[in-house]
Amino acid sequence: MGQSWDVKRLAGTLGAEVTGIRLAEIGAEETDAVKALLSQHKVLLFPDQHLSPDEHVALGQKFGELEGAHPNLAKPGMPSPHIFELKATEGGIADEWHTDLTFTEHPPLMSILNMVACPEAGGDTMWTDLIAAYNDLSEPMQEMLDGLTALHDARPHGNRDAMAIHPVVRVHPTTGEKALYVNEHFTRRIVEMNPFESEALLAFLTRWVQNPRFTVRLHWTEGAIGMWDNRVTQHFVINDFIGERVIQRVTVLGDDPQGAGAPRWRPWTERATISATSHWDAQLYRFLRDRDSKQAAE
Repeated sequence: MGQSWDVKRLAGTLGAEVTGIRLAEIGAEETDAVKALLSQHKVLLFPDQHLSPDEHVALGQKFGELEGAHPNLAKPGMPSPHIFELKATEGGIADEWHTDLTFTEHPPLMSILNMVACPEAGGDTMWTDLIAAYNDLSEPMQEMLDGLTALHDARPHGNRDAMAIHPVVRVHPTTGEKALYVNEHFTRRIVEMNPFESEALLAFLTRWVQNPRFTVRLHWTEGAIGMWDNRVTQHFVINDFIGERVIQRVTVLGDDPQGAGAPRWRPWTERATISATSHWDAQLYRFLRDRDSKQAAE
């Protein structure tokens, strides 16, 4: 790490502010040092960077191959096909806890946000540490969750057909730590449970990860860069401000989320009987049917 860098922890479980670094100028050695800091702190804030769109994209490419702007919400006229922009006046307030794009087969590895414009007060972002949230669960709960999977979809983006199944607990490929991997925005269903059990468990888990002791809250300033490990965090924008808030984001392509082991039970739809409650199973049944048909054709 550069001798002039100063790293200040921002909360007990995650988050650090890094100063004394110019992100537009880092080389391979400095990039590896930033990766190590991200693995340790999960969320990093770099004030006063003021990157141009080209510098923003070039920075992201140092960490891996970049995603397109957004699978559902991309807009024309962006300075790069890799940049996704949200403006508050256009409804760009992500005020529900979520991990980015978990409805895709390979959700992003990390995100890099450029705060282009922001109000003097309000509009902070909170993150929660999904490793800490998993570790603080009881052993019986951990053991059950290790054997479950969940269905995610893009319903909040108006695309209910974009779906994926991921482990409820994923293992970080670098550190080997376990993290909860369900969120209130995109997770619809525990695959191995009936719909009523699933609803109760997801309600508990999505509340659990919001416990303040797992979180950090960052106050933005114009020109700041935020990075987060999308595999082990969720985030939430606080909708308490007046004025324009403009963010531009690039995301690094992710891997295939790996669980602690294979699912321990069959999908609920393989044993459910037809009844008046079967409509609760329709989405899961359709996804599994289409997935099995696709795999059989390959």
